[in-house]
Amino acid sequence: MTLKSDYFDNVPSRKGSGSYKWDCRPGVLPLWVADMDFPTAPCIIEALSKRAAHGIFGYTFVGDDYYDALCRWFAERHAYTIDREMVIYTIGVVPALSAIIKALAKEGEGVVVQTPVYNCFFSSIRNNGCRVVENPLLRHDLPDGTFTYTMDLEALDRICADPSVTLMLLCNPANPAARLWTRQELEEVCRITARHGVRVVSDEIHCELTPPATSYTPYGTIDKSAIICVSPSKAFNTAGLQLANIVCPDAATRALIDRAINLNEVCDVNPFGVEALKAAYTPEGAEWLDALRSYIYANYQFAHEQLRKHLPQCPVGLLEASYLVWLDITPLGLTGDEAEELLIEHAGVWINSGHMYGDNRYIRINLACPRARLADGLDRICKTLASR
Repeated sequence: MTLKSDYFDNVPSRKGSGSYKWDCRPGVLPLWVADMDFPTAPCIIEALSKRAAHGIFGYTFVGDDYYDALCRWFAERHAYTIDREMVIYTIGVVPALSAIIKALAKEGEGVVVQTPVYNCFFSSIRNNGCRVVENPLLRHDLPDGTFTYTMDLEALDRICADPSVTLMLLCNPANPAARLWTRQELEEVCRITARHGVRVVSDEIHCELTPPATSYTPYGTIDKSAIICVSPSKAFNTAGLQLANIVCPDAATRALIDRAINLNEVCDVNPFGVEALKAAYTPEGAEWLDALRSYIYANYQFAHEQLRKHLPQCPVGLLEASYLVWLDITPLGLTGDEAEELLIEHAGVWINSGHMYGDNRYIRINLACPRARLADGLDRICKTLASR
């Protein structure tokens, strides 16, 4: 497969396509919700076109070729061995998390999250009658005007010592903190949680979206008792096809989760999601993904340069994974909620307030769009915020 040099710069319009990102607030440039403006890999489009041509879309049987593709991809790309019997498929990572919490935690028990973190962690915990137990990440400012985070492992140890705390939701890599956790950090998490009998559930949906020449550490290669949630949806822009996988090595735990998946009625997937995964997890999919990673990281470098130039007082989060940049707006005297409203009303740009991730001092900006569109959005953002 050979992509044209301007492949990621020329994309079809998503307006009027039923896009949640583009159509729920017409007239506003959307740099918010975490989906990309790029078409998915050509090999996926070809596979879906072939499946659509068949014309019959009944209930889906998930066959051996599906599991073979999934297991081969993680073994070859991430040195993570997954056996077929470990896998439970479902319609998305968020339904997976909710089912796992339902299966493994009792009402009133505590579930640890490391804030700032993906907003659906909070709702999945609360919707299952459990308590959110926050262990905030530790921020570290860097000389170049960026900042990053580390885990507060001492606090995690104290929190996990509470017998009412039974689960931890790990975001690996972290969203929106954009941290690519090291093996050493994850080994410490494993030691702490194992010592206190806390089960770890790791959301690894952003695992493919690392800068060129870097890769993530699957938590399942460290903690054999952990439950891992993966999906091609973020990396290949197929979220609307609604497919994810739960990897759980322990048979007894897997049976509990499978029961919860069925109780929540999220056990049936659609044929297009299945075909998309099989096509994504191929050499052609890998080639497209590597080109995407290079483009996104170049977008980050561009965004960092523009933000440092025009909003030098606002530190920029170091991007080690994902396509989501995290910006500290504290020096502007605005909260994330206020900035989000201001930018919609006066700049015509929609970003995410950090409030929904557990820290209202920040905003999150989606970089996964053509460079010219990103430049336009950043110009509007910088001019509007600088004027404040």
